Formats: sequence, C-alpha cells, structure tokens
Amino acid sequence: MGATPEAEVRAGSAFSEKSFYLSEFRGRTLAIAVPAADLGAPGPLESVLKELEEGGSRVVVISTQRSALEGVLGLRVLSAALPRLEAEIWRAFAEAPRIGVAVAGSQAFAPACREIVLRLGVGKLVWIDREGGLLSPDGSRESFVDRAELEALLASGGAGANARRVALLREIEEALDAGIAAVNVCTLEGLPDELFTYGGSGTLFTRERYVVVRRLCLDDYDAADDLIARGVAEGFLAPRPPHEIERVLTSGFGAFVEGRHLAGISALLVIPPARAAELASLYTLTRFLGEGIGAHLIRFALERARSLGCEYVFACTVSDRVAGFFERNGFRRVGPDQIPAEKWRDYDAERRAAVRCLRCDLATDGPAQPHQAPA
Repeated sequence: MGATPEAEVRAGSAFSEKSFYLSEFRGRTLAIAVPAADLGAPGPLESVLKELEEGGSRVVVISTQRSALEGVLGLRVLSAALPRLEAEIWRAFAEAPRIGVAVAGSQAFAPACREIVLRLGVGKLVWIDREGGLLSPDGSRESFVDRAELEALLASGGAGANARRVALLREIEEALDAGIAAVNVCTLEGLPDELFTYGGSGTLFTRERYVVVRRLCLDDYDAADDLIARGVAEGFLAPRPPHEIERVLTSGFGAFVEGRHLAGISALLVIPPARAAELASLYTLTRFLGEGIGAHLIRFALERARSLGCEYVFACTVSDRVAGFFERNGFRRVGPDQIPAEKWRDYDAERRAAVRCLRCDLATDGPAQPHQAPA
C-alpha cells in the first residue's frame, strides 16, 4: 500500500466525477448569477443547464440581460421585481426545471442577486466572473476560502484585487453572513469544471471551514472507489484485487468538508491475531490542500484502533515525502519484520523492495494531532 496525503486528481477513471456531482445536486435548486457583460458566449452555461436538468436539478439563472436568457438559453424569464417571486418561480418549475430571473438595469446587480437567493432559500450561488476564482500571491488558485479568511483578505485591502473584485468579495461576505451556505466564483468557460469535477476551476466560499470524519456509507462507495483507482494509477497506492477493494470500502472512512464534500479517504484493516491494524489507501484531494485532511484521517484511525483493542497501527508507502508525513503524525519508521507477516502474503516483490514501513504503537504513542499535509 502506498499513500499520498495530497495527491493531484486527474480525469480518466471509470467512475464519472460528473455523475457523482449530478447525484449530489439531484432534487436541489442552484442559483447561477451571470452579469450581462459575461454572457456573450453562453455555450458552457447552456450545456451545464441541460446536464443539471437531465440530472434532476432545478436552476435559477439571474442576469440583467433578459434577451439572452430568453433567446439564447430559451428560458422563461420572470422579473426580480415581482412581489411574490418565490411563488412565481415555484409554479414555473412545474413546467420547466430552469427559470431565468431578470434584474432591472437600474438595480445594483450583486445585491439584487443576494436578495433573490436569500428569498428563495437556495443554499448554493454560483457567480460567473470574467476573472474567475481568487489567486494567491504566488499565482496559484485559492480553491477554498472560509468566512474568516475572506474577512482577513478584505481587511488587507483585497490582496491587490481591483475595486470591482473587492466589491464582489464584500458582497460574498454579506451573502455568507446573511445565510447563504456556499458561493462559487468561476468563469463561464470554467463552469462545468467548477460544478462537476473534484478539482474545480474557481473558488468555493463557505461560512465555516470544518472537517467531519466518519465511516463511509453505501452512497460514498463510488466516489471512494474512484479515488482509490486514481491513487493506483498515479503509483501512490498499491493495486488491490476486487475483494480487497471491497474490504477497504467496507472498512473505510472519509473526511467530509462542509458535511458533504468528500475530501479524502482511508481504511483501517484490522489483523486480529497480531492485534494490529493497517492504515490503508490514504488518499486526499488537492482542492482541500491546507485543510489537514490527511491528519484528520490518521487521528480518526488511531482512535478507532484503540477502541478495537489494537496494540499498534502500521502503514506502508513508496514515498519518502509521505513517510515523513506519517512521522509527523505519530508514526516511526520500522523494518518489514516489525509489521504482521500477513501483510507480505502475495505482495508484489518489486514494490516490497521499495516500500517504507511505519508504525504507531498505541500503548505508548498519543493520538496524532492534526498537522498540515505536505503540498
């Protein structure tokens, strides 16, 4: 078994990320705000609306450009000024799962969008912006920003953002404070990736940043199986036959950000005769870099192992970088003879020659405190 605390996620596995997110959105209503200036080539939006509709989702598209909503996207358009807009949209959804809402040009667009989304009680607002998501000082994309980080960013003057972007960030801050659970900011071209891929294309803003680790349930298995396949393809995880994959899934647990975004997985495979357990298939998503996902998973595994009466937990990896991560979270390097012999039964000889073994003795070592996983 190999592991990577923060492995880059790439496309190409049998499981479709799009199908996973479409199932997440099924039965929910999403709001997409598109300023008129960013609606010149609505092709990506049109394709996303079609996929959401086919997936059983409802969408409210908000813009100042009524003609584009009606003509290009073929939406029925309601005026944002309607006194009972919520009821009007509800009735309109009986005829079509995607509705346009036109904001009068005399109104400030961002505050109007915030008010509409709050009136509708929609939990997710996707804001289309020509600059896309936020960038960090080194030029990399900020994929995930919580309310506290947004406040600090604004207090610093917006980290070089222009006045228009600072105004947008302040509107997002007010939207989160008012009760909107999540705001995604991305370009129109990046909308499919932002909604339907693990990595996204923009920035996800949320009120709180928290991680919950729990056992995987049946509905999590597809996504977890996909992550395992990716780790194997990248050489971080050892290939396993189907029956062992099933064992990993049924013994597995996941780290969920905001209660629903699967950010990482692992499994605790108990070996009763040795009173030991293997921490297997640890794999986390780059989008949540800096969340300490790997450390949260390790802590959960050690506490679980203690409750099961295990004397130690071990892990194996072919990466020195990952081995160092385990060491920072309570493990020490050991020889292959200090972990159960059962681990090496039918194990690939070439991989065994390169593997690093790590062990955490539960009787003497305290539970790992979360450390940030290496970049």
